[in-house]
Amino acid sequence: MKALLVLLLLAQLCSASLVPEREKDPEYWRRQAQETLRNALRLQRLNQNVAKNLILFLGDGMGVSTVTAARILKGQLHGQGEESLLEMDKFPFVALAKTYNTNAQVPDSAGTATAYLCGVKANEGTLGVSAGVTRDRCNTTKGQEVTSILRWAKEAGKAVGIVTTTRVTHATPSAAYAHSANRDWYSDGEMPPDALEGGCKDIARQLVENIPDIEVILGGGRKYMYPRNASDVEYPHEEKQRGTRLDGRNLVQAWREAKPRSKVAEYVWHRRGLLALNLTRVDFLLGLFEPGDMMYELDRNNDTDPSLSEMVSVAIRMLQKNPRGFFLLVEGGRIDHGHHEGKAKQALHEAVELDRAIGLATRLTSTQDTLSVVTADHSHVFTFGGYTPRGNPIFGLAPMQSDVDRKPFTSILYGNGPGYKIVAGERENVSAVDFGA
Repeated sequence: MKALLVLLLLAQLCSASLVPEREKDPEYWRRQAQETLRNALRLQRLNQNVAKNLILFLGDGMGVSTVTAARILKGQLHGQGEESLLEMDKFPFVALAKTYNTNAQVPDSAGTATAYLCGVKANEGTLGVSAGVTRDRCNTTKGQEVTSILRWAKEAGKAVGIVTTTRVTHATPSAAYAHSANRDWYSDGEMPPDALEGGCKDIARQLVENIPDIEVILGGGRKYMYPRNASDVEYPHEEKQRGTRLDGRNLVQAWREAKPRSKVAEYVWHRRGLLALNLTRVDFLLGLFEPGDMMYELDRNNDTDPSLSEMVSVAIRMLQKNPRGFFLLVEGGRIDHGHHEGKAKQALHEAVELDRAIGLATRLTSTQDTLSVVTADHSHVFTFGGYTPRGNPIFGLAPMQSDVDRKPFTSILYGNGPGYKIVAGERENVSAVDFGA
């Protein structure tokens, strides 16, 4: 009991010492409130310009708890903490979104992508089609296709682009150009015989054929563009990275051949090749930097794979050449993957990198002619709480034990999945776990 009291006293002392001196002065908070009010009043003078450019940033699986934890992580990476701001926090307007699929209480990224890109709610697992399409049923697709904002921008004479940290045929980006009864039909190698016989096209083929004049496509997904068992350029000896196509087509070559001879179309698979491009001489750009999804930011090979920020920088500079403006879809897609795997460290660093890309885009554009929107498609069973003191490492243990089971705890945890564990009917003792992995 004495030991517990000592620990509680130490925790209280530590908490008191964490408060900056300026924050002990009530005037500090009053001045901050006045500045916030002044900024709000300035927003009454609305920017009524018609946006020439639109950038849509999508944090896949980036719910409110992820944003909060990512804000703290960003601050701690820069010697700050809870008081720091994300780039998205600096936007003038904020709102909450209600998400669901037409047949699902908890939505997936395919149905939601159809909603925010095409303006039509759809069934779980379907892409670019109405709710009249049943997942896996190729024969329900015809006549149910819906068009996206990317196509609308193209028809308005604007340049368009897609940047993602997932494969470019993944759920979020593919809703911009594809119509599919199953989000997993990346190539014909993933499609069932009845779908192939029914005339449905795989998503990679639709990327090349449906809207052949997309100016910028950057992300992962090389293997879905090449014939089955074709060796990968970067991993020639790894069987799982080989091509998957059953039709024997080389879709990268098909992508090139679909461009007018008077235009310059560049394909790159290496960071060095991307950054060496003279963008003033490039009309179309396809960059596929991994056979599947791109590496997590923490695992990324800085020599071979570009960061999301680097891809966004290239995309904006390419698209800005069109005097009529542009539409750019930017996805931080591996936030979602990190959460699915119960890897908070990966997920939150992905969110911080997306935020870095948002800041870069803000500097490369002007609010006078560019509308930037940051949103998410769904959240995760990722929770944040536990009364840890200010300044506690976001991935660390709290300096005290739980008053319920007398075990140590972290401030972030998962409600189910790989990040949630019960041992002998009780909560796992996380002091023996590498919670920073």
